[in-house]
Amino acid sequence: MNDIETLRSEVRALTDRLGMLEDLNDIRRLHNAYGYYTDYNRSDELAELFADDAEIIFLSGIYRGKAGARRLYGDWFRQFFTQGKPGPVYGFLLDHFQMQDIITVAPDRQTAKGRFRALLLGGNHESREYRPEGLPDQFYEAGMYENDYVRENDVWKIKRLDYVVQWQADYDAGWYKTVAHLQPLTKTFPEDPLGPDELVDNQRQTWPYRQELAMHFAHPVLGRALTDAERS
Repeated sequence: MNDIETLRSEVRALTDRLGMLEDLNDIRRLHNAYGYYTDYNRSDELAELFADDAEIIFLSGIYRGKAGARRLYGDWFRQFFTQGKPGPVYGFLLDHFQMQDIITVAPDRQTAKGRFRALLLGGNHESREYRPEGLPDQFYEAGMYENDYVRENDVWKIKRLDYVVQWQADYDAGWYKTVAHLQPLTKTFPEDPLGPDELVDNQRQTWPYRQELAMHFAHPVLGRALTDAERS
């Protein structure tokens, strides 16, 4: 290989590495935007973050496509939390802190996987007139995402969002005494107008039960994902 060929090879390698870094940043930005739009119940903006054939797994239910996204984030969340109004809304808190991301982009840079942690602070101010039924006035929630992403027309979108509640805690009682106010879904759409299109095979119980969400990524030292035996 002559000097010109060596230089071209190095440029290609650097270009690939730069592209991979841009992908990581774009996916991180996409997921963080998801958190901000969720804070304010912006269901239309949320739906556009997903691919047309996306899946959203929430409380043991699978919501399919953008219609499923609008049913979950709009018909359910937005109506329940803010009576159909986009946020921010007086006296209502639902902040999602997205963190601790590990993102793995496929070699062809057309798909990716990401694991994120979420910490939620939610509730109502005492002066708020409307109170969502069953929602604590002050609560914490922690959850984990294992997501799939796809590049469509050079834009990263969410292909599959899998969110598993890890714990919930009323502000006053803490996680010591709290039983999660979110429970697994049991009915599908259209029997339940707000329900998922399908239920997962193995129902995931919520706090104080704990649910594993398998890590997609390779062990940083071993260079491979952990086996089922190693995780147990």
